[in-house]
Formats: sequence, C-alpha cells, structure tokens
Amino acid sequence: MRRISQTLTIIMSDSPIDPPQPPQKPFPSPEEITRKLEDFIKNSLGGQVIFSRVEPHDLGSKAPEAEDGPPAPEPPANSSIFDFRYKPADIKAYLDRFVIRQDEAKKVLATAVCDHYNHARMLRENESRKGSSPLEFSKQNVVITGPTGVGKTYLVKHIADLIGVPFVKADATKFSETGYVGADVDDLVRDLVAKANGDVELAEHGIIYLDEIDKLATGGEGRIGRDVSGRGVQTALLKLMEETEVPLYAANDFRSQMKMMFDMRQGKGGGREVVNTRNILFIVSGAFNGIEKIIEKRQAKATIGFGAKIADKPNSDDLLRQATTKDFIDYGFEAEFIGRLPVRVFCDSLTADDLFQIMKMSAGSLIRQYEREFHAYGVRAIFQDDALHVLAARAAEEKTGARGLVTAWEKVLRDFKFELPSLGLPEIIIDSTLVNDPAATLARCRHDAENLHTNVRADEVRAFAARFAEENGFTLVFDGFAIAALVQRAEREGSSIDAMCARLFKDFPFGLQLISRTTGQTVFHLDRHAVDAPDRYLSDLVVHSYRPPEPASTYPAPNES
Repeated sequence: MRRISQTLTIIMSDSPIDPPQPPQKPFPSPEEITRKLEDFIKNSLGGQVIFSRVEPHDLGSKAPEAEDGPPAPEPPANSSIFDFRYKPADIKAYLDRFVIRQDEAKKVLATAVCDHYNHARMLRENESRKGSSPLEFSKQNVVITGPTGVGKTYLVKHIADLIGVPFVKADATKFSETGYVGADVDDLVRDLVAKANGDVELAEHGIIYLDEIDKLATGGEGRIGRDVSGRGVQTALLKLMEETEVPLYAANDFRSQMKMMFDMRQGKGGGREVVNTRNILFIVSGAFNGIEKIIEKRQAKATIGFGAKIADKPNSDDLLRQATTKDFIDYGFEAEFIGRLPVRVFCDSLTADDLFQIMKMSAGSLIRQYEREFHAYGVRAIFQDDALHVLAARAAEEKTGARGLVTAWEKVLRDFKFELPSLGLPEIIIDSTLVNDPAATLARCRHDAENLHTNVRADEVRAFAARFAEENGFTLVFDGFAIAALVQRAEREGSSIDAMCARLFKDFPFGLQLISRTTGQTVFHLDRHAVDAPDRYLSDLVVHSYRPPEPASTYPAPNES
C-alpha cells in the first residue's frame, strides 16, 4: 500500500495583524492549539507533520523582550569536545573495583577503548592542522562473549561512567528488520544525544552497547536461527558501526518532528542536524549458546587421521576463546557484520569462590545493597563470611552467574525483609545458621523482639518511679509482677506507660504523705495488687499506718522448748 506523507504547516501568532474583536470567551493559547492539533492529527491523519509557529517579530513587530534585554549569547565554539587522556592500566584499575576476575577481558577491553578514543583525538587534531594528509584508522568495535551474569554489561557501563561519555544500552531482541520499537536503528544514535543533554559533539563520542546480539544470528550450520529478519537487522547496523551521518530528527517519525518544532521555538534550532557515527564506539555481547559445538566440530575435522592424538574435551570457556570469524559466520552472522567487530573479548564463567569475592570485595556488592535496605528501617545487618560462602555455593548451582546471588539471597531474606522493620530489633546477624534454617532464626528474632519490647517498657516504668521520687520525695519500688501487669495493661489499653502510671497513681503523693507523717516511711514496695486496684491498695496502706502495732505474743514459738 502506498504511503501518503502529509506535511502540514500551521502559522500561529500571539499578536494578529488585524485588530481583534472582543471574543466571547478567552482564546486558547498557541500551546493549547498545538497540543490539540497534535492529538487530532496523530489519531486521524498520521504521516509527517511539521508545525511552524511565527513569533510577533517575524510579522514585522518587534518583540518586547528584544527592546530591553541583550540578545542571547552564542554558545562557545568547540565547548564540548571530548578529550581522552586515560591509559589502559587506569581503566583496568577502575574496573577492578567493581568486576571480580575477568582480568583478560578487562585488559583487552581497556586497550580497545583507549585505542578507539586516542584515534578519535588524533583525527580531530589532524583535521585542525591545515595542509596535513588525512589519517586512516579502523574502528575498534568490540564483541564480548561469555555466559550470562559474568559482568559483560557491568564492564561497559563502568567504562562509560569513568571516561564521562553518554552510554546507551539496548537488547538486540527488540530489533526487527523494519526498525527498533516502531522506529529504526538510528534511534540508538539519537538516544545518545538525549543522554548527552543535546550535546551532539559529546554524543558523537558515546558508547552504544547491544546485548543479546547472538539472537540476531540466522539459521547457521547445525542450529536453528530466529528468522530472516535477523539478517536485515545486521545489515541495518552495518552503516552505524562504520561511519555515517544520522539525522537528529527522524523524517518519518511524528514525535521526532514535534521535538524539532519545539526545539526551534526554544531557540535550539539552527545548529547541527546530523550526528556522525565515526567516533561512536559500538560494543555487542551475547552468550552465543551453541557456538562451542561449531568450534568443536571444526577442531575434530582437523585432528582426524591415524596419527592424531586423542585430546581431552575442552570446556566451554576454552572453546569460546578459540572462536574464529568463520565460526561466527557458521553460527549465523553476516561476514560484513562480524568483520566490523574486530576486537574479541571473552568472559569466563564464575565459580563459587568468584561469587564469594564479588559479595565480599566488589564496590557494587549486593551485600551493600541489603545493608542499605535494612538500614532504612533502623536495622543494622551484619553479614558473616560463613553465610557468604553458603550463598555463593547455592548461587553457583543456579548457573546464571552473579544474577544467581539475587535469587539465592531473596529466598533466604524474603521473610526477614518483611518482618524485621516491624519487630524493632536494632540489628540482625546473618550467618550460616540463619542461611541454613531461616524459619528457626526468624522465630528467635520474634522472641528476642518481644523480650526487648518488654524490657523497654519496664525501663519506662522505672523512669516513672524515678520522676515520682524526684517530684514527691517518696521511692516507689515495683516488683516484677507489678511491672509485667503495668506493661500488659498499657498494651491492652493502648496507652503509654508514663500516661497510664500518672493516671493510676495520681492520689499516691497525698496518701503516701499521710503515711510518712505517721510512720516516717519513705520507700514503698508495690506488687501486682497496686496495679490492679491502686485506690484500694493506697487506702489499705493509709489505714494500716494509723493502727497501733499488735503486741508481741507471750506464747513460745512452736520450735522453742
């Protein structure tokens, strides 16, 4: 079906040429008109729509702002040129803080990044010198292979953070031959501009990272590919990975055209409208499941013969290191596509000891995240090494790399994260006992929290007694039964200890004063009866204080002879 491209130009002005007649109701603002037209055309007409709003000074009248204020300053030339001065060892040392192991991958990747950005700097410096002969460099685009969860994305993200360039990550599975999420692959470059806050020159030195690139492989030798659209996506990416110019605004995308119109209205127009991909570094990664069979088959053909030695079957990591361009082609990649990824980086699988080191030593450790989560509720989480070893072994069984740590820890800490914030415990020690029997440890936490709660309320009773003695000169000594009764009654009535004690013992200052005048007593021991019926208890004390003491008995004690 033939597509019809519609271009609509609408001229709006804040100050009409003809004198306006008084309207019956307020006339909508240009912004409201634009918004309504945008919705209408998007829902009804489709196609390419360009809005042009003419300001008053464009119609011959001078804008008021231009009469008094100075013109907007022009941005300084070459203000955003990216200057790279890192060495490979600097980048690897930085990555060592976040990524455990993968030393070879970090070295190769750091060297490739330095080569790429040094080439970009040399090209820029050479172009600035008049009469110099042009320099030629091959782009150092990278392909990273390795199992899931070994740190491929983590490596690239932290490199971008270190050198200060915009970073865009996308999954290759979201691509189709016709485009990416309804648009096209060029949107990846436009995303870099957005990440650079509109700084095109900085975006031209950014990093585009495509994960799960192995899903783009078509049906190769001995495997079933996704479909023929993977070949079309590979072809679409070819021009980006070399050198091409991408329009800053997509001509066939309505949203992009609207953004262009608004940028022009805000004075951002008139600058560069294309993004050159020459200095953009492309890094792709994938697990490449099944490629080891292609490599093993190739090696088996090379060792057939009477004199061939029977070698031990290599593991998957060793086979991946021996992958050649031919192997990637047999896997289902176009020769032109894989040829534009000359740097090959191999990431090893992670062992249980590696996972322990990730939790213990990495600056981005998952343990730090859990500590912050508990700390948000006032709970100090203390992780013991024996617990880390047990969890590392469990995570290694998941066969998902560092991602297995999240699965293993969430299973252990799920109920603790739910209940601890409400229990009121100041800390939790996470050791192997907790990891091996979370239910029993949580039950003990509930018991400890109950005792802590009781002790805290008991301290509140003693604090009331101390204030009572300071204000009235009489010492109240509550026994254990009295304290337990006060705590239970306060919880039952939903009252604070201090408010309830003040209410129960409000008459005690006067009553105890009467008793003290008669007996001289200043220390009073209170039991549970004083809590259950404080008025009767005080009355009995006063009555007994006025009774004469009973005479001593003249009969001998039962044991006396």
